[in-house]
Amino acid sequence: MEDTIEKISDPKDVTYQRPAKLDDALLMTKFGIYNLSLITISGTILAAVLLETLGISYVLPVAECDLLLTTKEKGVLSAISFAGIICSSHLWGFLADTRGRRTVIVPTLFLAFASTVISSFTTSFWLITITRFFTGFFISGSSATIYAYLGEFHAKSNSSRAIMGASFVFGVGCILLPLIAWSVINQEWEFVIPLLDIVYKPWRLFIVVCGLPSLVCGLALLYFPDSPKFLFSRGHEQETIEIVHKMYRWNTGGKGPKLAFNALLQETEAQQTKTRREDAVNNKSVIRLLKQMWQQTAPLFMGSYLKRTTIVCVLQFGIYLTSNGMYMFFPDILNRIAELEDQGVSRMTVCNAVYATQIDLNKLQHLDRNSSTLPEVCHQKLDISAYEHSFILETIYALGFAVIGLIINAVGKLPILVFVFAFCGVCGILLVFIDLPVLAIWFYVILLTCGFCIGVVNACTVDLFPTNLRAMAVCISLMFGRLGSVVGANIVGMLLDSQCELTFWISGFSLMGCGVLSFFIPNIYKRNASEDRLSISSR
Repeated sequence: MEDTIEKISDPKDVTYQRPAKLDDALLMTKFGIYNLSLITISGTILAAVLLETLGISYVLPVAECDLLLTTKEKGVLSAISFAGIICSSHLWGFLADTRGRRTVIVPTLFLAFASTVISSFTTSFWLITITRFFTGFFISGSSATIYAYLGEFHAKSNSSRAIMGASFVFGVGCILLPLIAWSVINQEWEFVIPLLDIVYKPWRLFIVVCGLPSLVCGLALLYFPDSPKFLFSRGHEQETIEIVHKMYRWNTGGKGPKLAFNALLQETEAQQTKTRREDAVNNKSVIRLLKQMWQQTAPLFMGSYLKRTTIVCVLQFGIYLTSNGMYMFFPDILNRIAELEDQGVSRMTVCNAVYATQIDLNKLQHLDRNSSTLPEVCHQKLDISAYEHSFILETIYALGFAVIGLIINAVGKLPILVFVFAFCGVCGILLVFIDLPVLAIWFYVILLTCGFCIGVVNACTVDLFPTNLRAMAVCISLMFGRLGSVVGANIVGMLLDSQCELTFWISGFSLMGCGVLSFFIPNIYKRNASEDRLSISSR
């Protein structure tokens, strides 16, 4: 290495005079405004995924009369964005690895926003379901790719810090979700759009607001190139060098000494990746592309990896079943409890509140949905307590992820998984019997914090699989997790009005089962660390 790289004696003004490794060149750009801009954009994209998928939970209680939604249809609508993500995540991941990260991220952000805007004007269950499916289908393109895009602008030693920075921005987005919902949905204005025959209400505007981060990030990324590591792996060396110089100018304000390296050293892994990508790009046959995608996935379900893949997939399925499936009805159920409290009912279980506040939509069929004289049972606003407890939940998540990130190396993954699964599971079961509304709501909040285990299971997955299978293993396990979201939301939608207690029993016992399954994760008793201990992913 010494005969290929010449360094200036002053360590503050290190300049490559000869060919350099790309990781070394990225380190030379320093860490400044360019990196912070990318981190902010990446974190906002992750937050956009959260807004697009979970924001609908605030819409359902106030839109049920406008769209004539049954509880079962609410479950379908809650889950449909996740269904879109499941259907497309594998495709977007493959295209991003063969066509380019930015090539996938930017168009899908714009398409997701367009689908979101269209969904805000829909007037029936089926129309909004179709448009929300496509919102999930397209938003998956950025959520599946943004980590790779952000990490490839940094050397290996800085990529973890950048990803954690984006995760912090994502955490802020989680906290802001109930605040945004409160500030928009609880407005009292409305206006008629005769051409579409709808009354445009605040809940429709909230849907658009949830899509705005996608539009803003898509526009921002128009000023950024594809990742330098991807471009270099495709043989675009000069373009990569120009990007590195641009990063350096941004980070130093153009005041630092000029980087004088004029070439990049080829790396064996990059060369192999380049060959694989070129094979994929040149492969025009759809059948061959599908075959190649299968060849990247099949090893996870063979030999010694089958047990590992099965365990992490089942765990993620169980976590998402509750953390997302039950969350989708959290604002709605809290709104029902508040409604009964306003009527003077002081003692009731969660399920009694659900049974007592059902809306008979058959009586609304012949009413004008656009009338301003809808029955009082039709909520136009959410009670403030729904927003308050949602804000508390998201704050607990943000703080909890930070605490787990600090203690996971010292404590180990197994104790954290067992404690969270058992504690949340027991709270879910006891929730059925508690008739003090305040205590019941807190047990509901605790039940939903099972999402802490998502990042821990991701950390287990990173440890369980080799480098060439690691990213695909995480992708597959999270895909099963999102399937759990779909199943969970639909289970609640089908059972809530008739078998409310069963929904909480299913959640509680499934989490306790996940706690038992955690003991069977290979090497779970060891505290050996991989470089990225805990990856925070969008819930």
